[in-house]
Amino acid sequence: MTNNILLSKDHARILNDDQIKIQEAKRLYATLMIFVEHLFANVINREILNIGSIREIIKTTCAVIRYDSRFLLQTKTQIEPKTEMNYLIPHTVRTTITSLVIGTFLKLPYYRLNELGVAAMLHDIGMLVLPPELYLSSQALTNEGKKLLYTHPLRGYKILRAFRCPPAVSLATLEHHERENGTGYPQKLIGDDISLYGKIIAVASSYEALSAKRYHRQAKDHHTGILELLNNEEKRYNKAVVRALVYSLSFFPIGQYVLLSNGQKGQVIDVNPENPQYPIVQFLEQAHKEKKAVIHTSYHGINIVRPLTQEEIQPLLLL
Repeated sequence: MTNNILLSKDHARILNDDQIKIQEAKRLYATLMIFVEHLFANVINREILNIGSIREIIKTTCAVIRYDSRFLLQTKTQIEPKTEMNYLIPHTVRTTITSLVIGTFLKLPYYRLNELGVAAMLHDIGMLVLPPELYLSSQALTNEGKKLLYTHPLRGYKILRAFRCPPAVSLATLEHHERENGTGYPQKLIGDDISLYGKIIAVASSYEALSAKRYHRQAKDHHTGILELLNNEEKRYNKAVVRALVYSLSFFPIGQYVLLSNGQKGQVIDVNPENPQYPIVQFLEQAHKEKKAVIHTSYHGINIVRPLTQEEIQPLLLL
């Protein structure tokens, strides 16, 4: 009896600690959103770019991710941006977080991780000098519109060079739409000709674009976004970087709501470092939150059947 009581107390303490960390992650995520909004406004309206302030907020974000990325990833997955917000702001924040998670998995040294984060936060800066309807409109782009949109990496590169940004940061901005097989733009680079930061941001930004709601289409669920990158049939993305994304987020990314093989519904709360197909899931429908079970999904035990639809998720948010 005593052991059961102690176990129950330990479980309650862990849940309480997790709730605190989730709230801290939400505050950091909100801070990043505000920071990027002001960053973009300063570049466009005041022609100011403070690299030092970007490095400081990336330093904080890196520390959180290196300590425990679960809660920030969960927050990123669950929070929908306000409908009136410029799409580039949440896309930039999410791409930055995902890039840093990938960089951490690849064991980049601290100074390179910070540089990667700065590059990810600035990767779409060239979009700011283009007409907003090119990336905010629900209408299909004309051929002329596409040609103009495809200039944003070069425009971003020129902006950052004018601000005397570090060469590696400017280069990543130029190369984040290059693809391993030479089908990217603006230079149609192949394989090793693309910088590591460019390769990482290419995967992170593509994943975030696939799993985000846009003016012209609904979001794909995060699992589908992962699978599309993992398939990589045309070899557009670097294999090591895609692998780092999958092992960091799992096939069913942290924060995703899922249907389990026992008929219960759950939420992915952590990865399985041994096998990304079988992440750690918390049941959602017990009567008392403090007693929610956490399981390691597996091939022979309980496993994930599929992601939940948006209609199935809504009632769970009220639990």
